[in-house]
Amino acid sequence: MNTRQEALSYGLSFPNTYQDAPFHDPNWQLVRVRGSKKAFLWTYERDGYINLNVKTDPGWRDFWRSTYPSVIPGWHQNKERWNTIILDGTIPEDDVKRMIAESYDMVTDSPSKRIYEAVKKIPKGKVATYGQVAKMAGNPRMARAVGNALHHNPDPDSIPCYRVVNAKGELAGAFAFGGGEVQAGLLRADGIEVTEGRVDLKKYGL
Repeated sequence: MNTRQEALSYGLSFPNTYQDAPFHDPNWQLVRVRGSKKAFLWTYERDGYINLNVKTDPGWRDFWRSTYPSVIPGWHQNKERWNTIILDGTIPEDDVKRMIAESYDMVTDSPSKRIYEAVKKIPKGKVATYGQVAKMAGNPRMARAVGNALHHNPDPDSIPCYRVVNAKGELAGAFAFGGGEVQAGLLRADGIEVTEGRVDLKKYGL
């Protein structure tokens, strides 16, 4: 990710977001959350590079700064709560996306947080459907939001989204886990049988 448009497009892929230019200066383009109007992604050009300001959890703030020289304390913002990402090509795209996703979750009381917490509760050796996860997250009607949230999973190591299947027990499309057999492999490692892209919900469902 090296361009402003790539960053904005990714920010706008999250639920209930919109683009804003509050300073009447085209150099400053923000992505906000509808309702609260809180910005979680600031984009601007500085010193020849596109910069992104993202909100950061204090527990991760220094990790990102120490891992990448191009992640610095938030420019023109609270340096305890914001980081600036300099898009100079040195930061892997997945980590840029992860920092943007973390910022989104920081500024929202979002369904995503509840969804991720629900998915964490699916034990090894079991699967849950999108509808079940939605119910566990407090709103049975947001099954589609479950899919969106898992597509933006910020921490696959601790949020086992591969344990979520559709109402028929079918696995997600190939795009979701990097390949058609990846989810199946992860489930089999949990001791779950996968046959023709499907899990027996009577045997392995919650």
